[in-house]
Amino acid sequence: MSASLAAVELSYQARRRSRRSATLAYGAMLLACIAISAWVSEVFPETLARGLPQVGVYFGKLVPPFTWEHLFAGPKQAGSIAYWFYRLDSWGWMLFETTQIAALATLLGAVAAFCACFAASANLAPNRATYVICRRVLELFRTVPDIVYALILVYALGVGPPAGIFAIALHTTGALGKLFAEVVENADMRPWDGVRAAGGTWLHGVRFAILPQVMPNFLSYLLLRFEVNVRGSTVIGFVGAGGIGQELYLVIAKNYYDEIGAIIVLIILTVAMIDIVSERLRTWAIGRIA
Repeated sequence: MSASLAAVELSYQARRRSRRSATLAYGAMLLACIAISAWVSEVFPETLARGLPQVGVYFGKLVPPFTWEHLFAGPKQAGSIAYWFYRLDSWGWMLFETTQIAALATLLGAVAAFCACFAASANLAPNRATYVICRRVLELFRTVPDIVYALILVYALGVGPPAGIFAIALHTTGALGKLFAEVVENADMRPWDGVRAAGGTWLHGVRFAILPQVMPNFLSYLLLRFEVNVRGSTVIGFVGAGGIGQELYLVIAKNYYDEIGAIIVLIILTVAMIDIVSERLRTWAIGRIA
């Protein structure tokens, strides 16, 4: 018995040393990759030490000098919060426009992704050619950044929200199409086999066997993508695609630091509110669907 225990202990120690050696080897490889990436990207410690303090200086300029006695005064009093947000009415409308760009783009992209995801799923694609073509098309849509689409569409459609809507919708189609397809591929196929065995068509199987399983995850990804697209619609405004991003680009170009800070605060508050609302909506809807 003691000899058997000793053999087991020796075997355990050998496996432990092997795992430890593998961990050290992988860790060394990871550190080497990080070092190479930093060298290629010119991210040097002295550069960071010299540049990071400037980030704090810049952000310090974005907050105006408040005075306690005037903090809650009217919009004409310097040093008050109202004075900082003196263009709240116009900025609020631009933020609303930004959220509507994101909402319509998300809806268009989600519809296109929904239509393509089943044919792009390995377990539901009618044939191999359809699967490969749908996958490659979705990859094309999500590989090109939405700001590149926006640059092209601004040239084609002109400055304004339509270019931003279609730019984000194209990228959303590729991103959600991949996520939707992977959810479908993880679905339980036994209900599908039952529908098909009972004489149901391919569409019947999708409708009655697959959709009830995947809809909660589809909704979760849809709401998450909407939050991402709100931020994305801000960025593509830099190239003239409408929304608050276009105004943010102008004030950055003119170094209006107070206005830059005010707009950034409004964007953060808007995204936070959308996150809270979408979380509650997602919880409610999934409870209703499940």
